[in-house]
Parts: sequence; structure tokens; C-alpha cells
Amino acid sequence: MAFEIKKINPLDLQPRKAIGVNIPFSGKAVFNPTYQSKDAIRANLINFFLTGRGERLYRPNFGSGLRDLLFDNINQESLSNVEEFVREGLQLYFPRVVVTELNVVGDSDFNKINFYLKYSISETNIQDELLINFE
Repeated sequence: MAFEIKKINPLDLQPRKAIGVNIPFSGKAVFNPTYQSKDAIRANLINFFLTGRGERLYRPNFGSGLRDLLFDNINQESLSNVEEFVREGLQLYFPRVVVTELNVVGDSDFNKINFYLKYSISETNIQDELLINFE
């Protein structure tokens, strides 16, 4: 009988050690720490999607550039460009993230894009999803 062995990040074995910073920056303290790798990966993905290309110093290609698309006409071609940007960016900067489901829905009347990503992390049992609305 074959079974799959899942790896556990060693940082997850130390529950009191912070490994990242949570987004958004609101709460009792300005920077709320994350203690699990699942939460740190989620915060890093949100940071990536909300960062425009050319916005990060010394890494001009980092970021999804999704906010820039809001000033273009929203049609099927622009929505497919969003999916392409997302897949290329994830493949380049987050190679362990496996996209399970990706939905990009646009509303041209209100110039709004709803972005849904369901993902898993390879060789782990981490699965999560993101929903980001650009208005």
C-alpha cells in the first residue's frame, strides 16, 4: 500500500516564533506577526498581488500589476491578461504554489475586477484561498 508523505515546515514546529508579518497592517500593533507558514505564504501572496510592477526597489519586475489594469477597458481579453500575469508571477516568484482554481471576473460598468485564487503548496498539506476585489 503506497501513501504520500507530507513535509512539515520546521518553522511550524516552533509555535511561539513569528515568521512573518500579516496584512493588512491594522490591529493593536502596526505589524501583526504570523506564526504559521500557511499564514506567511498567504500574506506574501496578498503583498505580491497588491504590488505594482516597478514599485519594489531593486526588483522592478516583482508584483502582479493588477491595479494598473483597472484603468484599461475591462473585457475578456484584459481578464485573460490578468490570468496570464498571475500564472507567470506565481511560477516565477512562488514556484511551490500550485494553482488549483483561478477565477477572474470583471464588471465593466463599475470598473471592478474580482479575483479568486485557490491554491496548495507542493509537498505539504497546506491549502488556502484568496479573494481580492479591485475597485
